[in-house]
Amino acid sequence: MNRRAAPPPAPLPLDVRLMNAAATALLALALLGTVGAVLLWWARQPMWALRTIVIEGDVTHQNAVTVRALVLPHLRGTFLTLDLQHARERFEALPWVREARVQRQFPHTLRVTLREHEALAWWGERGGSQLVSVDGVVFEANADEAVADAWPVLAGPPEQAEQVVAMLRRVQPLLVRLGRDLERLELSHRGSWRLVLDGDAPIALGRGDDQVPARLATFVTTQTALRARYGARDIVAADLRYPDGYAVQLRGVSTQPELPPPARRSAPAAPSNPVHR
Repeated sequence: MNRRAAPPPAPLPLDVRLMNAAATALLALALLGTVGAVLLWWARQPMWALRTIVIEGDVTHQNAVTVRALVLPHLRGTFLTLDLQHARERFEALPWVREARVQRQFPHTLRVTLREHEALAWWGERGGSQLVSVDGVVFEANADEAVADAWPVLAGPPEQAEQVVAMLRRVQPLLVRLGRDLERLELSHRGSWRLVLDGDAPIALGRGDDQVPARLATFVTTQTALRARYGARDIVAADLRYPDGYAVQLRGVSTQPELPPPARRSAPAAPSNPVHR
């Protein structure tokens, strides 16, 4: 006797299938949430508390007191939950620090590698709180180094500090040939350059990153002729913005013509009296 095969079960309606899928998804999310909450609770336990912070790299200007005061109060979390990006930003806020790399070292240690700025000059004013690095970065720090007294002062728009540092490197060799030290180099907001030699002798350089060194080179190479004519005299001021030369003021040299001393007025002659004989 032949039996007919049972017909396949009818597919579930679409709305039923959607409800089943939604229930499965909700159950999976609930399980994931529960596992996550348990893991977070476990990661926050005192057994994972940070116990040691190791600082290495450039630490010339760092000390434990500064780090404890400026960084530790802002570190939140345990070894497992600490936000490394936030920790890196806090270490980079330390004076002199240019870059910080923060790593976890199992099980309770935070290892921090610092890279400090290499100061090149004062920024804005001598003895102020701003310095500029060899990379053209303006940063806040207290210069307690003996060499700071010999640093020049650089000034200009902070966003153009790298340009000012580049100009310093181009003009310094020329000033060595001149036998003078640089006191100040500044870039105005309009793009005009000006430097001040030791002894407060200002020199107007004009505009143009390529033209300025050329003008200064011409000024330096013609100093031999000036000394031959006027002797070894200090430069009081100079203006190099002229297209075909420059104006210079030397100590003890005047361009005003020497005027003869005013003639003395003679006493009026006594009236002659006729002699009667």
